[in-house]
Amino acid sequence: MPIRPFMQPGAFEPEAIVAMSEAFEAVLKELQDTGDVMREVIARRIIAEATLGERDPVRLREAALRLSP
Repeated sequence: MPIRPFMQPGAFEPEAIVAMSEAFEAVLKELQDTGDVMREVIARRIIAEATLGERDPVRLREAALRLSP
């Protein structure tokens, strides 16, 4: 599942979108059975971290998991 539907168009450069997508897919794979609400929460957390300047997919993934309920 792509992260793009959760982002505003033009908000991030292509390199950031690649890193965010990689992190998003990794979290979804790790958590496996996530519903729509949880996927949106994960996406929003990754986007928030990327907004702060993080571009490393591993760190984006860790931030999403660290913040997970």
